[in-house]
Amino acid sequence: MAPTGESHHHRSTTKTSHKAFKSRHATKSFIKDLSKGKVENHEKRNRKALHQQIMSKIDRRHHARQLKQLKHQENVKSTSIFSGQNGAPRIVAVVPLCEENDSGLAVQKLSEDIGNDVLTPFSGALKVRVDRFKQNIIYLPVSRDLLPALDACRVADFVVLLLSPSQEAGEQGELILRAIEGQGISNVLTMVQNLDSVEPPKRKLQVVAQLKSYISHFFPDQEKIHSLDLDRECANVIRTLCTTTPKGIKWREDRSWMLVEGVEWPSKKDSSNPCGEVVITGVVRSKGLKANRLVQIGDWGQFQIEKITDASLPMARKRKAEEMTVDSNESGQLVLDEPDQEQEGLGSLAPYDDAMEDVDEISATEALTERRGVLLDDHHYFSDDDSHLPKAPKRLPEGTSSYQAAWFLGDMSDSGSDAEDTVDNEGDIAIDAPALPQDGLEGLDHATQRDTTEAAPSEYTHSEMFLDPSPEDEATQLEAYRSQRRNEAEDDLEFPDEIELLPNVQARERLARYRGLRSLKTSRWEVGEDKAYEPEDWNRLLQIPDYRKAKKYATREALVGGVQPGNRVNVHLRNVPITLQTSYDSRQPLAMFSLLCHEQKKTIVNFAITLRSDCPAPIRSKDELILQCGSRRFIINPLFSQTGNTPNNVHKFQRYLHPGQTAMATFIAPVTWGTAPALFFKKSEDLEPGSSDQTASTSSLYQVGTGTSQVPDRARVIAKRIILTGHPYKIHKKLVTVRYMFFNKYDVNWFKALQLWTKRGRSGFIKESLGTHGYFKATFDGRITPQDAIGVSLYKRVFPRTARAWTVAETEPVS
Repeated sequence: MAPTGESHHHRSTTKTSHKAFKSRHATKSFIKDLSKGKVENHEKRNRKALHQQIMSKIDRRHHARQLKQLKHQENVKSTSIFSGQNGAPRIVAVVPLCEENDSGLAVQKLSEDIGNDVLTPFSGALKVRVDRFKQNIIYLPVSRDLLPALDACRVADFVVLLLSPSQEAGEQGELILRAIEGQGISNVLTMVQNLDSVEPPKRKLQVVAQLKSYISHFFPDQEKIHSLDLDRECANVIRTLCTTTPKGIKWREDRSWMLVEGVEWPSKKDSSNPCGEVVITGVVRSKGLKANRLVQIGDWGQFQIEKITDASLPMARKRKAEEMTVDSNESGQLVLDEPDQEQEGLGSLAPYDDAMEDVDEISATEALTERRGVLLDDHHYFSDDDSHLPKAPKRLPEGTSSYQAAWFLGDMSDSGSDAEDTVDNEGDIAIDAPALPQDGLEGLDHATQRDTTEAAPSEYTHSEMFLDPSPEDEATQLEAYRSQRRNEAEDDLEFPDEIELLPNVQARERLARYRGLRSLKTSRWEVGEDKAYEPEDWNRLLQIPDYRKAKKYATREALVGGVQPGNRVNVHLRNVPITLQTSYDSRQPLAMFSLLCHEQKKTIVNFAITLRSDCPAPIRSKDELILQCGSRRFIINPLFSQTGNTPNNVHKFQRYLHPGQTAMATFIAPVTWGTAPALFFKKSEDLEPGSSDQTASTSSLYQVGTGTSQVPDRARVIAKRIILTGHPYKIHKKLVTVRYMFFNKYDVNWFKALQLWTKRGRSGFIKESLGTHGYFKATFDGRITPQDAIGVSLYKRVFPRTARAWTVAETEPVS
C-alpha cells in the first residue's frame, strides 16, 4: 500500500495551564480556614547582606545616592583640615634617586614657579604659602640615604621622586624605592631634573619614555614624568599638590600623628636628674591626639604626655578662643588635654606575681630517673608497664586456627618445614638472596656477605647469635658510612634536619628535651613538658584570648575624644633623656606617632617574611635583623617556621630561610594592632663576603625582605625537628637489623616507642635491642633495600627571643 501524503503528528509537549482562581474576594474566615493555622515565615526570605537582597529600582537609586553622599562627606572631611589660611600644611617629601639629583634645588625651583620667594625653614623643612590655591605646603628635602628617606615618606602626603636623564638610580636608588614602597606610600609624583642637558634635544622624548618605563615597574599608576626645567610642568605639579586629596596610608591613618616642627629643650639642666620635660610642636593629623596614650618620637623611644597646649598662630588663636572653652594654666597657655588616672604606663611586661610561677619543679634529671621511655604525643610509654602493648605473636604450625592456638602455651620452635611466621606471611628478600629489579642495581650489602666456607644464617632470626664487633672495626665502619652519607647530602639535600651522635654520648641525655609525634600537624602537643624551659618572663607577656575583639576595641577607642586633627599644639613630654639633645639633628625629619591602647606591651608577635630572590645568601634563624613596622624599629633575632594553619597549632622550625622563600618570623616585641607592612634589613658587614652587593659603600643597611604583621599567638608552638638515621645492617623479609642510629642498648629501649621511617616511604617500629652497641631489630610494613636509610624524627619546642628597640645610637652611622 502506497504511503499517504499526510505526515505523522506528535502530541504537543507543552500543556495548557488555565488561569488560577482569584480569591481576593474571599472572606477572612475562608482564608483563615484555608491556611489552617500556618504562619508565613518572612525571615527565611530576607537576606542579611545588602548585596544579597533583591532591591527594586527606586531602592537601588536611593542606595547609590547614599553612597555618593557618604563618599562626598569623607572627601570633605579629609580635605577640611587643609582649608583656610591657617589650615594644616600638605607635607611633600622630595627624594633624590640619583647621585646628581639635588632635592634642595628642586624645592627652590617649585617655590619660584608660584611667585613666592619667601621660604620659612624649620627643622630641615621648608614651609611655603600658595596664595593662588589658599594652601600651605611643607617640603621635606632629604638626602640620598635610606633611613631619612623612610622617615620623610611615612609622614608625607605626597612623595616627589627625582630622576636624572644621564644617570641610573643604581642599587642605592632601587633600595630606597623598594623600601618606601614596602612601608606604604601615599600619592607619588615623578620629576626629572636637568632634562635640558640632553643632546640632541630630540632625544628628550626618548629619555622621558625610558624613565617612565623604569618608574612604572615600581609604581604602575604613574602616567607622566614631569620636568623641573619647564615652568608649565612645575605649575601642573603645584596644582596637583594643592588640589588632590591624599589617599594616605592605612596603618598611619588608624593612629594620631604629626610632623614635629619644633623642639624646645629645658633651659635649666639638673645634673642630678638626667631627664626633663621636652616640648614638641606640630599639627595633629588623622585621629584625635589623647594625653592618656603613649607617643613614639622617631627613634627616641616611647614617652608619656604631661599635657597638650594650644600652639595656634596669633590670628587663629583669637578666633579659637571665642569658639572653644578650654582651661588655661598659670603661664596663660590654653590646655587642650591632660592625662587622668587611666593614662598608659611605660611598662612592657605584666607585674611580677608569685602566682604566675605555675611551673613543674621536676628537673630534667629527675624526670629521666622516673621515666623509662621518650614522650610520644602526650604519653611516656614503657614508664608504667607493658600492658598497653599487643601480645607477641606465637609461632604456630601451618593451618592452626585461632581456637587451636589457645591450646599452645608457647612457641612451636621445632625446625620442621611446617612452621611459619604469623607476622610476616609474605615472601620478602633476605640479605643473601639475589637482588630483584625493583630493589635497585645494588641489592646486596657486600659488607655482610659471607664466604662459602662459613656457615649460612639460620632460617629463623631468633635462633641466630649476635656478636658485637670490636671497637676498632666499628669505628672504622662508622667513619666510612658517615663519610658516604655526607657526600650524598651534598648532592641531594633530602635530610636537612639530620644530626650525628658521637658513640660516647648517650642519646637519652643529649636529647632529653625531644619528643616523638605521630603526626606533626594533628598530634597533640603536651605543653606541660616545656614549662621548665620557658623564658624567665614568659608568664608576664601580654595574653590576648580574642584578638579580633581586642583589636576592634583599640581602634574604635582612638576614634573618640582627644585634640581633633588640624589643631597646632604643643605636646609636653615627660621624662625625656637630656642626652638626646646632643644627638638631635634638626636637618632630619622627626615625627610623633600616638600608640594605640596596649601597643607598648610585649607579646609573641608573628610576621610573614618573604626573602628577596636576589639576596646574596640565605638567612639563618636567630641571626640579627633590623625590623621596621609602622612607626617603630627593632633589632630582632627571629625564629623562622612554616606558615599556614594546623589543627594542633604546631609548626616546624626552619634553620635557614632561602632566597625567594616565605616563612613566619616569630619573636617577642610590643604588639601592633592590625595589619602593618614590615621591612627587614641586615647590616652590610654581616652579608656574605664576596657577594655582588655594592650597597655597603653608601649605606650600612641592606634590605633582605618584606613582610606583614600577623595575629600574635602565644600558644603557637615552634617545633624544632632532628632526624637520627641508621643503616640497615641485615635484612630478613620485613625484619631488619639497624645500626649507627644508637650506640648503647639503653638508648634503644628509651626511644623504642617511636615510629621508624625510611627514605622511600616505609614505616616500622623497634622490636628489640641486640647486644650493647646500639644495634636493634625493627619490623617494617614492607620490603626495604640496603640502599635505603632508616630514620626517626624527634621534636622539641623552641622559644622566641626578645627584641630591643632601635635607638639613635644605631642611626648615627647611617645618617
